[in-house]
Amino acid sequence: MTGQDLRQLLINKWGFSYDIQVRRAVGRLFVQVMWRYQEQVSFPLSETEYLEHLDQVARYLAAWNAIGQVQTFIETTREKPRLGKAVNIPIDLGDRASEWLLEDF
Repeated sequence: MTGQDLRQLLINKWGFSYDIQVRRAVGRLFVQVMWRYQEQVSFPLSETEYLEHLDQVARYLAAWNAIGQVQTFIETTREKPRLGKAVNIPIDLGDRASEWLLEDF
């Protein structure tokens, strides 16, 4: 999966290129689909910066073997990002959790 693939997944589901962030909380990882989106005039990233950011997120997902988890969650969720409310996607790292949770990313 590339950043462009991830963007297309978001557009197919919700119609916008939403921002995606990776967050760690209480020993777990989450991918958050934020309420800001690239098509907004006030969005802080250029098109190039946004795609580079999504490429980085896609690389993390590939390293965690979590691409399928994220795709399935986005395709099946009834949630939608809205002002002040992100869509939280928990990432199951399995036996490799301690590898990723000890280091900053």
